[in-house]
Amino acid sequence: MKSILDVDELPKRWYNILPDLPEPLPPPLDPETNEPVKPQKLERIFVKELVKQEMCSDRYVEIPFQVREMYLKIGRPTPIYRANNLEKELNTPAKIYFKYEGETITGSHKINTAIAQAYYAKKQGIERLITETGAGQWGTALSVAGSLLGLKIRVYMARASYFQKPYRKILMNVYGAEVYPSPSNRTEVGRKFLKENSEHPGGLGIAISEAIEDVLKDEKARYSLGSVLNHVVMHQTIIGEETRVQMEKIGEEPDILVGCVGGGSNFAGFAYPFIRDILQQKDEYEIYAVESRAAPSMSRGIYTYDYGDSGGLTPKIKMHTLGHTYYVPPIHAGGLRYHGLAPTLSVLINNEIVKPLAYHQREVFDAAVLFAKSEGVLPAPESAHAIKAAVDLAIRARRIGEKKTILFNLSGHGLLDLQGYDNFLNNRLEDYEPNEFPVEK
Repeated sequence: MKSILDVDELPKRWYNILPDLPEPLPPPLDPETNEPVKPQKLERIFVKELVKQEMCSDRYVEIPFQVREMYLKIGRPTPIYRANNLEKELNTPAKIYFKYEGETITGSHKINTAIAQAYYAKKQGIERLITETGAGQWGTALSVAGSLLGLKIRVYMARASYFQKPYRKILMNVYGAEVYPSPSNRTEVGRKFLKENSEHPGGLGIAISEAIEDVLKDEKARYSLGSVLNHVVMHQTIIGEETRVQMEKIGEEPDILVGCVGGGSNFAGFAYPFIRDILQQKDEYEIYAVESRAAPSMSRGIYTYDYGDSGGLTPKIKMHTLGHTYYVPPIHAGGLRYHGLAPTLSVLINNEIVKPLAYHQREVFDAAVLFAKSEGVLPAPESAHAIKAAVDLAIRARRIGEKKTILFNLSGHGLLDLQGYDNFLNNRLEDYEPNEFPVEK
């Protein structure tokens, strides 16, 4: 096994973007008072060290030695590949590279923050972590982290994905986690939504509400979030910090960076170490954040205070949102079925540092199949949104004769998403694009 002393690509610090943002991040508000929420109140929901990191003003946070050791065991550093065959297929003068997070032991980037959150929970003496999951990658990652660190894990999985992707649930069970379809009959929030619609497909917002309600019933439990908040995206910056070192080693500098976005964690983790150069006026990049047209929080959402969950249990955060009661259509990319967005990413979009793009799921699956045939890697449907954008940008380069270097984050593999691919290949996928959203300024 590799030693962390011998791996120069493995970062020793996470990057915290808060000190470099072009404007101060609006504080989360206590829903009872509409005043900035007090850390002590958050500590009943989250692990204490994570609350501290959420509000940290330091540009860098040291990664504990034990966490770095575990990063090696789960497959870090992850590799960068050049998509030579895809370039030839597109007949483009652009170079296309991708960072492949699918080579972690859980097959996605989610394990990066799961390990960190479980480590801090164990250190605090917490016995159980309770969470939500969309497509199942986050739930799987936390289940593995809990197993490795001796924590009990309970997962509320968006109902549509629970039934679309049964092997995700089985995988979580293998690692010892309890998994329930959300909305469920286990919580008041879940029963409310099931009463309204017994076939409700669920969504991340509802699953978050159920997880938090469950946490508040158990003093030895804490809530663990897989995206959106600053401590989560900070843990994910190990992706971008590795990527910078790897690109320098091969003598390449990206012109364009691309990542998919649900809540924003894989995109932020990949792009923020490069955005740091923009914010510090050291470099310039074109940066694209890609979402589903079924949940277009970046391109059609309103920037306002809203709940992070559908039941209104969380503090209010200022972000691009479609409204916390938005009924997210049952697209196969369950990790993108969220009504809101990371507050830090919202600020970057407002300042036009990051450009949003949105696609329908059928055109995304088309790009995913092209990529699989060209490069041999089957991407997760979420990650395929980044592939679709990279393909379009490479075609643009061909059309106008640009010799650009495109770099995207392939945040996970799609080997447990075969039902979605079967539906696409047999013309059973639908595109969704809502007309109205339940949000007001």
